[in-house]
Amino acid sequence: MKLGLIGTGRIGTFHAETLKGVPGVHEVVVADADTARARELADKLGVRAAATIEDMYADGVDGVVITAATSAHAALIHQALDHGVPVFCEKPVALDVPGTLSVVERAAHSPAPVQIGFQRRFDAGYNATRDALRAGELGWLHTLRACTSDQTPPPAAYIPTSGGLFRDCSIHDFDILRWLTGREVVSVFAQGANKGEPFFADGDDVDTCAALLRFDDDTLATVTATRYNGAGHDVRLEVCGSKGARFVGLDDRAPMPTAEATLSWQQATPYATFMERFHAAYVTELTAFTEVAAGRTENPCPAADALEALYIAEACERSRRTGEPVALADVRA
Repeated sequence: MKLGLIGTGRIGTFHAETLKGVPGVHEVVVADADTARARELADKLGVRAAATIEDMYADGVDGVVITAATSAHAALIHQALDHGVPVFCEKPVALDVPGTLSVVERAAHSPAPVQIGFQRRFDAGYNATRDALRAGELGWLHTLRACTSDQTPPPAAYIPTSGGLFRDCSIHDFDILRWLTGREVVSVFAQGANKGEPFFADGDDVDTCAALLRFDDDTLATVTATRYNGAGHDVRLEVCGSKGARFVGLDDRAPMPTAEATLSWQQATPYATFMERFHAAYVTELTAFTEVAAGRTENPCPAADALEALYIAEACERSRRTGEPVALADVRA
């Protein structure tokens, strides 16, 4: 299989390195609006750089992985579908609901699949918890607690293009909560704060947020995120039910210094980045895409699911700005 990759920044470099080791992928071609950066990555990895994105398609690829800037995602997905090429695109599909809806509608009528990059669906801990819930081991759920905490903030230039903390960061939690529970969020109440660098407020964003979600079966969930978690990169989910519980992300590298006198597990070096925390999940996710592109398996994360997660993020952002609870039905209207 020959795969193209568009966007050679940090996550693009990471995915290109991963794709080289995925079984069945015999060639990777990279492309970027910054042609010099694409050539530099190609030389580093021993792959080929296309002069332009259109040249990449003209040369023929069996699938394309989109890791360009968020603002370019929707147009690049449409371009790939114009060529009839299967697409893997990092989240989000677009920065807003209309742009996402356009892609969802296009994908629904295209023979080429569009898989969106919510890598937590491929993480072993989340899958084990979902299996336990489906098997009845947890009983009925009453509380979910999700957190996504970066150790260090992104560059200032990233913030105006990120879509905001709820859309850029917490959207992963929104997606995994829907996927794990099989339930839909009906209302949210959210808050945000800025105690770090002023460029967050200057970019009309926050560096820390918290949201309370109510699901359609009255399960409650809290979702928190921050750009300043000095202890390390912390992504966890607590799933609490009437019969039992599961704690995703509670491993030897979880950045959770205890205030107690004893600790029963050996704590290793905390995770520093999301790429460390989810390395295995990213490999599994991209391997799954090759199966989707080859037509051997169903799409595990279609664009329509990304739209549902975006609706929740939009509701949280609206709630943060108004200080009022927001019903998901009002966002969809």
